[in-house]
Amino acid sequence: MSDVDFRQALGDSGIPTSEAGLRQAWESEAAAQGSQISNTSAYSPFWRIVTALVTTPVLWLLDFVCDTVLPNFFVKTARGAWLDSLAWAVNVERKAASKAEGTLLFTRQEAGGTLEVPAGTRVRSAPINGNVYELVTTAAASFADGQSQREIAVRALEAGSGYNLAPGYYAILAEPLPGIVQVVNADGWLTTPGADAEPDDELRLRVRNQFSAVNQWHTDAVYRAMIAAFPGVAPDGVYFEHGAPRGPGSANAYVLFEADVPAASYLEAINAHIAEQGNHGHGDDLRVLEMPETRHDLDLQVWPRATLSAAQRDALKTDVALFVRAAFRESTQSDFLPTLTYPQSRFSFSRLGEELHRQFAGIESLRFANEDIVSALAIPRIGTLTVTMHAPDAWGME
Repeated sequence: MSDVDFRQALGDSGIPTSEAGLRQAWESEAAAQGSQISNTSAYSPFWRIVTALVTTPVLWLLDFVCDTVLPNFFVKTARGAWLDSLAWAVNVERKAASKAEGTLLFTRQEAGGTLEVPAGTRVRSAPINGNVYELVTTAAASFADGQSQREIAVRALEAGSGYNLAPGYYAILAEPLPGIVQVVNADGWLTTPGADAEPDDELRLRVRNQFSAVNQWHTDAVYRAMIAAFPGVAPDGVYFEHGAPRGPGSANAYVLFEADVPAASYLEAINAHIAEQGNHGHGDDLRVLEMPETRHDLDLQVWPRATLSAAQRDALKTDVALFVRAAFRESTQSDFLPTLTYPQSRFSFSRLGEELHRQFAGIESLRFANEDIVSALAIPRIGTLTVTMHAPDAWGME
C-alpha cells in the first residue's frame, strides 16, 4: 500500500540494517576499543558467537522496527489496532459491522381469509459466486381478509455489506410457506444498509479528513465527517455540489452507496443529524441526497468454449450476468471484484470484457454493443441487461 521504505530510511540515517553491515560495525567498534582479535572469518568461533548472541537478535529487532513499529506510527501506513489508536487521537472510531434491515413483499395465492407469516421465516438469494445471502422476518405478520400482498420487516442473518442487494435478488423461501406464492425485495426495500467492520483504507480516509474538519466551520470536510460516520457510507462516497443549487448559501451532498440505495428515511436521518448539530450548510442550507442515477440498457454477446456442456453454458450465462450487475453496484465486492461504476468518470466496457475473460475461463469471446459511459454527477445503473449465449456451432455465423 505504501511506497515508504522504512528500512532504507534507517540505512540513510547511518544505522546498519543487514548482517554484513552489522558485522562491519562490530569490527570497527572492536578496533576502536583496541581489540587485538584478528581472526574475524566466518569460521571464527568468536565471531560465530557474536553473530549468534548479538547480530541475530539485532536483525530481529530491526525487522520488528522496520516492518511493524515505524509503519504503525503514521496514518498512511498504520493498520489494525495501531490505526485505531491514531484515529482515537483525532476523535474518530472505527465503524462496527451492522446488519441490513428492510422489508420484503410477500404475495399470497388467495386473498380471502387471514394468513400469518411467522417470525423467523427465512428468504434467501440465489448463489452469487458461491455466496448465498439470507434474510429473516423479525416478527410475525398477518394478511388481513382481502389483502393479497404485504410488506414484512426483515433483518439480515449476519452483519455485512453483502446483504445490500438490489431489488429482485431475494426471492427464494428457505422452506415453503403454505399460501405464499411469491416473495421479493422490491424497490426501496432497504431501510438500514448492512456494513462490514470499517476497513483500514476507509478509516484512514476519515482520519485524514478529520484534520481538515478540525475548525468545525461549514466546510466539505466537516460535513463529510458527519455523513461518513453513518453505516454504509464511505468517506470517498460523498460528493458535493456547490454553486447555490437552491439559492445563495445552499449546497448539496450526494451519497453513493456501495450496493442498493436505502430508503429515503435513511437519508432523512442523516439530514436530521446535521440539523441537530446546528449545521445549516455552506452558509445556510445543506441537503444530503441520494446520488442521481442514469439508466443504461446493456447488450452482451458471449461465445462459450466448445468443451462446455449445455448445463455449464447455462451456469456461465447466469454468472456472467451477475458479474456485470456487480460492476453496476447491484451487489458488493464480497461476491465479485469488477471495476465499479463511479460518478464523474468513464466506465470502460473493454476493461469489463477483460475482467470477464479473467474471471470465467469458459468464455471464448464476447462483445458488448455499448459504448463507454461517461458520467457527470450521477451513477450509472442497469436499465435492462441482455446476455446472449451463442451455441458453439454458431461461431462465425453471426
